[in-house]
Amino acid sequence: MVSDERNTSNEDETEIIDYKTSGGKNLITEYLDDLPNSERLSGYKIRSKIRNDGLEALDYLNTRQLDGKLWEIKFSKNRIMYVVKGAKQIYFLHACRKQKGKAEKFELDKARKRAKNFDLKI
Repeated sequence: MVSDERNTSNEDETEIIDYKTSGGKNLITEYLDDLPNSERLSGYKIRSKIRNDGLEALDYLNTRQLDGKLWEIKFSKNRIMYVVKGAKQIYFLHACRKQKGKAEKFELDKARKRAKNFDLKI
């Protein structure tokens, strides 16, 4: 089960919808909170930039297409896998440590499965 709670307070802001467990655990912010301070700050700055500047912020971030509509934002040695839906919504599906030059299959599979839970087509 997935929570579809919105993380915005202003209608003009872009909605960031994080993947949550059926128990309400936000796996994206939990991942960010466990990072070293400088990396955590970078992750939350990315979220703030997207929320405030909209999806145009993605043009200035280190992003890469992984598979169809599945993309990643890379910062430091971390990645956040996401799907954009509409003009004002971005679904953060999975966050992980970058291990190799390309996304590992099991990490991609997690993101794909979570996208299906949100009924997002990749």
